[in-house]
Amino acid sequence: MQHSSIHWFRKGLRLHDNPALLAAATDCRRLHPLFILDPSSGRAGANARRFLLDALRDLDGSLREMGSRLFVVRGCPEEVLPCLFHAWGTTRLTFEVNTEPLARRRDAAVAELAARHGVDVIREVSHTLYDTERWVPGAVPRGTGDPAPVPSVSLPLPPQSPRLERRQSPPDLQPPAEPPGIPRTAGEAGPGTHTGAPPGLLHPVSGQPRHRLRGPHLGGAGPGPRRGGSSPLPRRGDSGARPARHLHEEDGQCLVPITLISGLLRLPPSRNIIPVCVSPIQAWVCGFKKPETEPTSLSPSTTVLSPYLKFGCLSVRTFWWRLDEVYQGREHSQPPVSLHGQLLWREFFYTAGASIPNFNRMIGNPVCLQVDWDDNPQHLRAWREVLPSGISPKSPDPPQKCPPAPSNPNAPHQGQTGYPFIDAIMTQLRAEGWIHHLARHAVACFLTRGDLWVSWEEGLKVFEELLLDADWSLNAGNWLWLSGSAFFHRYFHVYSPVAFGKKTDRDGAYIRKYLPVLKDFPAEYIYEPWKAPRAVQERAGCLVGTHYPWPIVEHRAASERNLGRMKAARARKGNESPKRHQAPPAALPPPWLPSSPPGTKREPPASPSVAKSRSKKPKIEQC
Repeated sequence: MQHSSIHWFRKGLRLHDNPALLAAATDCRRLHPLFILDPSSGRAGANARRFLLDALRDLDGSLREMGSRLFVVRGCPEEVLPCLFHAWGTTRLTFEVNTEPLARRRDAAVAELAARHGVDVIREVSHTLYDTERWVPGAVPRGTGDPAPVPSVSLPLPPQSPRLERRQSPPDLQPPAEPPGIPRTAGEAGPGTHTGAPPGLLHPVSGQPRHRLRGPHLGGAGPGPRRGGSSPLPRRGDSGARPARHLHEEDGQCLVPITLISGLLRLPPSRNIIPVCVSPIQAWVCGFKKPETEPTSLSPSTTVLSPYLKFGCLSVRTFWWRLDEVYQGREHSQPPVSLHGQLLWREFFYTAGASIPNFNRMIGNPVCLQVDWDDNPQHLRAWREVLPSGISPKSPDPPQKCPPAPSNPNAPHQGQTGYPFIDAIMTQLRAEGWIHHLARHAVACFLTRGDLWVSWEEGLKVFEELLLDADWSLNAGNWLWLSGSAFFHRYFHVYSPVAFGKKTDRDGAYIRKYLPVLKDFPAEYIYEPWKAPRAVQERAGCLVGTHYPWPIVEHRAASERNLGRMKAARARKGNESPKRHQAPPAALPPPWLPSSPPGTKREPPASPSVAKSRSKKPKIEQC
């Protein structure tokens, strides 16, 4: 039977290592590559939407080079797909497996609709290294849309994972499946030549839909790739990965991910990319240790490939095996700090997210510590929002000796916590959609157990909106970890909003870039401008409390207070839901939190040895 197929792109925005696309093209007389733009899905902000549109343009360009195209439809998948089944005479629907709970329920509903329309459904795993259901004891059959019935899972933990129960790691963990062949352009396919390309793409539908549809808007993905850095479609022997993001100097997009793809994955470099020989890239890959990278580096010290992996522009399996080729016969770093280790951590959180109920919430999450977080909109707003640089919230008019607050809406912006390192990170996040993983650690700790005692769920929402690489499972898993709510139990290990940034950037170049209002402060005061004498502030053109806010809390007092609250939460028996406390209003200036911890519930008398042990309070480890 010759099928009329739809391949539904969601993530997996690529041609290489796309088994669902290959399944769509098998025994196929007509293939419609489709992306559904669902306005109701997710909280993605402007940066992520722009990245997605670039990825779709690039995917459309790849398809056009093979004689096909990408169709983009706006609407709800459950409403759009039945209409397209009828209009295109579809007999088969294929798509990549998505492990997120909402996506699983959506896919189950789509499968039911397809069955009613006589359409076969094929789902293939390619967004993760392994099938996540392999590690879930008693998991429900794929496609039911129901979460796994048990919170106890056997997770594929990275080797040498610190402080994790590795006895649950599956003993037979093998390397992931090697990706299938790489597609070539239709023009290069000679008679009888096996190209590895999906055969349906060599005989695609025409450039315009045959039927005029009523209801959802149907159209192409727009023009082909724009000028400025999209590399050609790979030829035989190449990885098949096409960088989704074009080079835009105006948005600060770095060359690192495209250079890495071009060199490590053997893509021909673009005319706008400086050619880089492979050997230095191989050496960098072999020596990569993630904890040794720098959060304040102005040129990224990591791969910056996370957005490409999130949207599936780059196959995680292809990346794994290209790394494996580099590692062969060479001394290299090991998991969990190596690049292979980073992919295994990704797999760990995908597996946890697919199998633990309510993974992105505290209530009803069986692995999450139940904590009485404060309900403090003022603190959350100060951490989350940015103001035009030079304006302090609720500050008086600036004196004549200092420059006036800018009125230009395109002027630089700044955070509002009063801690330059934290505010610089949040400013970079809002402007560029990406921050270093240790910078994420610092701001997450500051919001939650370190300083502000605001729920990690609030931080998760902000990251989901602002990050290019916001991924449901990884975002929730990392917030659980960094807030001390799950996986990580050294709750007394706190990131200092002052000392941590100084470790790698004592002069404050990172702060000067993202908080230009502070750029003229001496290095001595750049991390703590409130300590600068007024004369120094005037010479720098910035008065604390006028052009830049006072610190929202006093770090040492707040972290000591929160340490006591975290200890009380961990001592609480059972999994009962805590009460949310209304935090006291902050006083200005400066709005320090009370330095003494609130009263805690008395515990029953204990034996002398236990009492002695309890009297030893955990000491805060500042980093």
